[in-house]
Amino acid sequence: MTSDATSPAESPRWSALRLLGRVAAPDKHHISRGLCWLLFAAALEAIGPLLGKRFIDSYLLPRHYDATMMAVLIGGALLSGWVAGILRYLQLIRLAGLAMRSVRRLREDVYLHVLSLPMAFFDRAITGQLVSRVTNDTEAVKTLYVQVLFVMLDNLILLGGAMIAMAWLDWQLMLIVSTLIPAVVVVVWFYQRWSAPAVSRARALRSDINAQMAESIAGMPVLQADNAERRFGERLSRTSWQHYTARMGELRANAWLLRPFLDLMNVLLLVTVIYSFGQRSLSGIEVGVLYAFVSYISRVVEPLIQITLQFSQLQQSIVAAARVNTLINETVHPASQGQHGIPHGHIDIHELSFGYDPAHPVLHDLSLSFPAGSFTGIVGHTGSGKSTLLSLLLRFYQAQCGAILIDGHPLEEIDETRFQRDVGLVPQEPFLLAGSVRDNIDMGRNLDDAAIEQAARAARAHDFIMALESGYATPLGEGGARLATGQKQLLAIARALAGNPRILFLDEATSHIDSETEQIVQETLDSLHGKVTMVAIAHRLSTIRSADHIVVLNHGRLAESGNHDSLMTREGGIYQRLYLLQQLGSNETD
Repeated sequence: MTSDATSPAESPRWSALRLLGRVAAPDKHHISRGLCWLLFAAALEAIGPLLGKRFIDSYLLPRHYDATMMAVLIGGALLSGWVAGILRYLQLIRLAGLAMRSVRRLREDVYLHVLSLPMAFFDRAITGQLVSRVTNDTEAVKTLYVQVLFVMLDNLILLGGAMIAMAWLDWQLMLIVSTLIPAVVVVVWFYQRWSAPAVSRARALRSDINAQMAESIAGMPVLQADNAERRFGERLSRTSWQHYTARMGELRANAWLLRPFLDLMNVLLLVTVIYSFGQRSLSGIEVGVLYAFVSYISRVVEPLIQITLQFSQLQQSIVAAARVNTLINETVHPASQGQHGIPHGHIDIHELSFGYDPAHPVLHDLSLSFPAGSFTGIVGHTGSGKSTLLSLLLRFYQAQCGAILIDGHPLEEIDETRFQRDVGLVPQEPFLLAGSVRDNIDMGRNLDDAAIEQAARAARAHDFIMALESGYATPLGEGGARLATGQKQLLAIARALAGNPRILFLDEATSHIDSETEQIVQETLDSLHGKVTMVAIAHRLSTIRSADHIVVLNHGRLAESGNHDSLMTREGGIYQRLYLLQQLGSNETD
């Protein structure tokens, strides 16, 4: 999988801002209106101390009690504060709702993007880390969205309004107060330098914890059978301790540089303003100005406190957003723009060569032909290139040399939708949803009951399905835990047949099933013979004994080909040896 860190060409901060811009773009007009209302609310809040200053200097100290004007000033201060609070509340709720919807879109986009990534990406991907990025990291982006656009901008607006009002009242005192801002900037700079590595490491280790837990749960039978619980527990404990130490480093940075520092600065600032005010000549002093400045200092310090307190979560969100942005920037497997379909299912392979590392080819100059409606078996020792050839036929990878044609058209020129509709796959390890039997055959294609039952009957799965307590509505549990291995494989065949494919690929579909189920699978393949082009990678050679043509691969090259009888006549041939060894093993088992 890609590294948890972003590429050197782009810092996490810029990567996060790029993602934030992408998330916010559809709602930019709503956000602009919301921020305008927040500006209006900040202006109303700045009015309050000004009205208080006028009340003190013009009426309270001179003992000039004008009841009407005093009531207007008091009422104006109360009303402006009340309206400002209501506006800020409504706009923050509204903008937070926009953030939730935006992150919902982001999570859906990331998930769909992951589904579109090429198989080469998943060769190096770790499931737990992918799940963490799609769930936890996108949730952290919501925090980034809310904090940057709402909490921080809202407090910056309040800070700007207070500074403008103070400059209008007394610019010299305002300059004293403004010294707090560069001090906070310096503190934030030190905080980021201190906390960023710890935050990045903590998020990476959190993904590792998720990955280890997912891996352990998936392999629980093997883990318990090998008595490995203690070893795996110790491994997770070490990772958890590393995560703890990384988080503690972040918390130490918070404790030293955030709230305590600003509380100290608040006290020093109040003392300095009052002292500076007291040093002036008593003549012409307006006590209301001092009242206004004390009020505005709280309006300056509190937004700065709120802004700096956000930096802990903000730092985590930046790292998470950068990780999501890295995932989104993974190159997607380009969808085929071809216009051709698969009317018959004839497959031709011409001088095909391929290697996952081009310097070390797996397949060498393969040339094969699978006629429409034929049944072809592909066999060979482990590492001979069987599964690699199947991956190329399924368009999971693109060959470096040679061509694959279906019905005379290059594989890349066949329409993506038609290819997915007309090509079926029965994998070695059946993938089953936790839903019902019907859900597992349908796979979101919205097939009717008749089509699902027809596919189940064609796969010889209908009888065991009807024996379940709720028939096709029976929930299977995670991974089809309620079914035997052979039943899972029959369901996988039914799923492949439900799409009425022109081509059916079988990837060692009988390697883990009993002899009785293998016989059922063979009957299914016989019933499809002549109707569907079948290509079966086989470990059990008895499954492909009736194949029209058998291809034997050896170290990525075509070693032998022919039907079962002709290959068995070759003394010392690879196929003959493999078949006799399997027969010998079967007899010893019996």
